[in-house]
Amino acid sequence: MFLKLLFLVVEVDGTLGQQPLSCLELPEERLGEHNRSLGIFWKKNGALEPQTGNLYMVQLVESLGGGNYTCHSEDGSLLNYTELLIHQEDQDSRRILVKGGKEDFLNCSAQSYSGEFHCSWTWHSSRVGKVAFVIAERSNSTQCSLDANDRHWICLSANGKVNCSVDDNERGVSCLDEQHCPYAEEHHPIHVTVFVRTKHYLLESYSKLFFMSEIVKPDKVRIDRVNTTVIEWSYPSSWSKPHSYFPLTFQIAQLKGGCRRCESLCTAVKPSKTVQSTDGCQFKVKHRTKAVCVRAKDAFCNSQWSDWSHITLVKHMSHVACHTPL
Repeated sequence: MFLKLLFLVVEVDGTLGQQPLSCLELPEERLGEHNRSLGIFWKKNGALEPQTGNLYMVQLVESLGGGNYTCHSEDGSLLNYTELLIHQEDQDSRRILVKGGKEDFLNCSAQSYSGEFHCSWTWHSSRVGKVAFVIAERSNSTQCSLDANDRHWICLSANGKVNCSVDDNERGVSCLDEQHCPYAEEHHPIHVTVFVRTKHYLLESYSKLFFMSEIVKPDKVRIDRVNTTVIEWSYPSSWSKPHSYFPLTFQIAQLKGGCRRCESLCTAVKPSKTVQSTDGCQFKVKHRTKAVCVRAKDAFCNSQWSDWSHITLVKHMSHVACHTPL
């Protein structure tokens, strides 16, 4: 028998209401008098319910009524499954996610212009939740489907095809816009909406709208020592190519103090040099410099800087020489 897996979202405003669920798709004339003669029984979250028959009425009291509803034949076989989620009209009551440093619930970034991007979030410390579903689109006329393992969504529209997979820890989602062209101007922004639910089946939605050029953030640059007085760095291997078309701007900071906490060495540094190059750069370090920090960003867009890379110097080392400056 065909098994229907259905997500049903019900909007509530706090008043008493009802939501009908149908187990089998029957002709309208059979829904009335034969409703209870079909031998169908129901369970909510695995517990047997008193209502029987093909039609089940969910009682909606304020924000209550959500859950996993299954209907079964007389011999106990599973016929259908519906996950009923309650979405409250009062959006100010959402608390399951907390805002990040930029006062956004979703933090999205991309390592390059390949079409891949990642959005992350932070769960509230005292609330338990999980991802219900994800929509990622470049237009409003999008259809999304969920695969069998409930962790991968494919959203199709006239302006793109976006695949998204939820991270194993449910703290982020990785997506790929398969039709994104890195060499063309973006005419439609990407709209990501993450729907999360509480253990009581209350649904909350969080959205972010962006162009790829707004969220691109290069990976850390690699720094190596050339000799006792010179270091060099190179483009991240994940950055888009050719570098002449996707140039990066670099910032350099030199530290003369000791390295007490090397893992946060570059946190509060003030850059002393800004360099643009289509390749790596060699840097002659000032006298008595103990460490050098380098970071990069897209040369043409006001996007994010990469995280700092640093190298500590054993000997004292003392202008910037770029191989191919623009």
